[in-house]
Amino acid sequence: MIDMNTDTPAQQPTRQDRSLFRNTLLKLTAAQKIFCVVVIVVIALIWYRLLNRLLAYGHNIDYSGLQVLGARTLALLEQYNPFFWWAVVALCTLIIAYFLYRFVLGMQRSARARLVDEATVSQLVSQLSEPAREVLRWAWQDRRDPLTVGDLQRAYNEIRSGRASKIALARRHAAVLGVVDPAA
Repeated sequence: MIDMNTDTPAQQPTRQDRSLFRNTLLKLTAAQKIFCVVVIVVIALIWYRLLNRLLAYGHNIDYSGLQVLGARTLALLEQYNPFFWWAVVALCTLIIAYFLYRFVLGMQRSARARLVDEATVSQLVSQLSEPAREVLRWAWQDRRDPLTVGDLQRAYNEIRSGRASKIALARRHAAVLGVVDPAA
């Protein structure tokens, strides 16, 4: 009986493989990440100044001109005035956070779609172990298109989750079933 759960160390990507992927991805996405952080910080600083002005404006509102509404209504307006302005600030903060979130997602999407140049791929592949290269081949699904940053990210995540052993297990299953592996 064949033991399907044993994996030899040669079938697993090494720590160096994970490190190579991580460093390559960092080089390819560093500018995008820095740009996103700078945009978020600048918008946060601008919003902080504006929200302080907005709260100061709300604090300085004089409702004495609305005496025709009655003393009780005026008292309620003055009592709940700070809560109203804090609600406006909270709502605007949520809207700004939503747009920043969408901005970051768009930047990540464009970074994932970016093509990886041949020199980078060559340098990475020359240093990877065979199981890591196998995972990279598995992650690169559409061979008609060049490798993208997204393909490298997927390969890195799959290496971390044990894809190499799953590929080896699938090959052993195919061998037991007598199926010819088209990727071999």
